[in-house]
Amino acid sequence: MSGSASDLLKFIDESPTPFHVVAQSQKLLNNAGFQILNEVDSWKGKIQPGGKYFYHRNKSTLVAFTVGNKYKPGNEFKVIGAHTDSPVLKVKPVSKKTANGYLQVGVECYGGGLWHTWFDRDLTLAGCVVVKQDDGHFIRRLVNLKKPMLRIPNLCIHLQDQTERASFVVNKETHLQPILAMVEQDLNKDGDERHHSLLLQMIADNLSISVDSIVDLELSLADTQPGATWGPKDEFLSCPRLDNQVHCYTGLSALLSHKVEEDTGISMLVAFDHEEVGSDSAQGAGSHVMSEAISSILGTFDTCDELLKITVRKSLLISADVAHAIHPNYADKHEKNHPPQLNKGTVIKTNQNQRYATNAETGFLIRELARNADVPVQEFVVRNDRPCGSTIGPIIASKVGIRTVDLGIPSLSMHSIRETMGCADVITNIKLFEQFYNEFGALDSKCDF
Repeated sequence: MSGSASDLLKFIDESPTPFHVVAQSQKLLNNAGFQILNEVDSWKGKIQPGGKYFYHRNKSTLVAFTVGNKYKPGNEFKVIGAHTDSPVLKVKPVSKKTANGYLQVGVECYGGGLWHTWFDRDLTLAGCVVVKQDDGHFIRRLVNLKKPMLRIPNLCIHLQDQTERASFVVNKETHLQPILAMVEQDLNKDGDERHHSLLLQMIADNLSISVDSIVDLELSLADTQPGATWGPKDEFLSCPRLDNQVHCYTGLSALLSHKVEEDTGISMLVAFDHEEVGSDSAQGAGSHVMSEAISSILGTFDTCDELLKITVRKSLLISADVAHAIHPNYADKHEKNHPPQLNKGTVIKTNQNQRYATNAETGFLIRELARNADVPVQEFVVRNDRPCGSTIGPIIASKVGIRTVDLGIPSLSMHSIRETMGCADVITNIKLFEQFYNEFGALDSKCDF
C-alpha cells in the first residue's frame, strides 16, 4: 500500500461496510507478515519483540500492532484510534414492504446522516450474511452486490407545495424507504417471511449459495458511484464514508510502513465500530477493547498491575476523526481564527468542554512531531454559539486514563453520502502518523511535564 489518494479511494470503494474495512485491512496485514490472534485463546508465548499482530472483534473492530525490537514491559504504547462505521441506512430485521405496486426494503437510519443526499442515488446492498453449511456449522460471509439495486426517488416538483419546494424536510420513517422492484417480479415465489425472496435470491446468487442456507443477515445500503479525484489539478477527492475510513486507511498505512528494529514501544492501530451511534457496544470505544488490548499484551510478559499503570502513563492515543473544513459559502459558521482549509494539513481539535480530549501537553506533542516531520497542522475550535461534535477521544481518555489528542483531516460535506477532502492532506496525515510511531517515545522522554 503506497499511501496515496488513489489507493485511499480503492480502499474505500472495496469497503462499503465496517465488515469490509476489517476484511480489507486483514488482507493488507497478512501480506505484510502480521500474525492473527484470537481473543478466545491465550496469548502466552505468542507475542515477542519484533513481532507484528492483529485481531478483530465482531469482524467490525480491528486491533493491529507491532512490538519494537527494543520493547520492554512498561514502555510506551503509541495508539492511533479511528472508527470503521459511517452514517448509513441499514436493512431492518423485517424488511419486506410493498406499496402501490412497488417492492420496497424497510431501512433504519444509523447515525446522523445528511439523509437528503441519499435521494436519487444508485444504491446497492452490502454487509454480512450468516450461512448454514452442509455440515450443520454456521459461518459469516461478506456480500457486496455492487450493481445498482435500489433507489430513493425525490418527489416530482409539480407534486410539491410551496413549503416543500422552499425547504426539503425528510421524514426518516416514511420518505427513506427505497424501491427495489415492481410487485409482479416477486409474485408466486416462496420466501423468508422477513425479507423479499427477490432480495434473498440476489444475495444467494452473489455468494453462490442456496437461498435456504441464508439464516440471517446484516445489510446496509451503499452508493455505487466510485470515488474520484477532481479539480483542474486533481487536488480534491470525493467518495462515500471518508468519515472515518480515511483514518482507518492512513493509520493502517503508517503502521504497515513502520520499522520495528529501533522501536522501544508498541505501535498500534485500533479501528472501532459504532462511533456514529455513541460507541456503547461490545466493539465500540466505550467497551473494554482499548484497555484489554494493553493489558492482554502486557500479560504475555508476566507483568504486574504496577507496570500496567506505568505503561498507560507513558502512552499516547491519537483520536483520529475527520474535521470540519471551512465552507466558502458558509464561512460564518466557523470561528474566524480557526478556519481549517483543505490541503493545508491535519487539524488539531480543541474544546475546553471536553468534547475533544486535546490539552496543552498532548497538543504540543503533536505539533512538535509535525514540525519534525515537516508537515503542516491547523487548529480548530468551534464557535461558542455552535454545538460541538465529539469523538472516541474523550471516551477512551476517561475510561483508560491514557493521554489523548484529537485530530483529523479537514472535510467538506461531512455525513453526506459523498464527502470531500484534499488529496495532499491524505499524504501529510500519513507522514504525521509515521512520525508518531517512529519518534514519540524519544520526544516524550525529553518532556518533563
